[in-house]
Amino acid sequence: MTNLLDLIGDKWSLIVIRDLFLYKNTFSQMINEGDEKISTNILSDRLKKLLENGFIGFINDKNDHKVKHYYPTDKGLDLNAVIYEMTIWRNRNLDRDFNEVSTHFFEMTKNVSIDLIISNNKDVYKKTKKYWIIT
Repeated sequence: MTNLLDLIGDKWSLIVIRDLFLYKNTFSQMINEGDEKISTNILSDRLKKLLENGFIGFINDKNDHKVKHYYPTDKGLDLNAVIYEMTIWRNRNLDRDFNEVSTHFFEMTKNVSIDLIISNNKDVYKKTKKYWIIT
């Protein structure tokens, strides 16, 4: 457990991975569209750390090579299950409202098995990633 927490156990790393699953895949999207308001220096640091440890990769935008499109690698995709389980735990144990996206997601998936949800999310993400990497 400590080995994993050394790599992704800080406040922001899983938030960055989660945002990638929500298709916020550029630096500016993560800064401007994230609900948590991560600072630019922290985001730069976490992206670098996640890249170095093989959780994410990137491609340069075909129209503007200064823009990088980040994506979870297979190793990062496996964190989808961790993030989902943490969200389920939070839903059962904390008395706080979810944001609109999460509320809608849980309503749509309330009668679906966790394994199927995680598998489908990974498959959808992989197909979508292939599309924006090619185009």
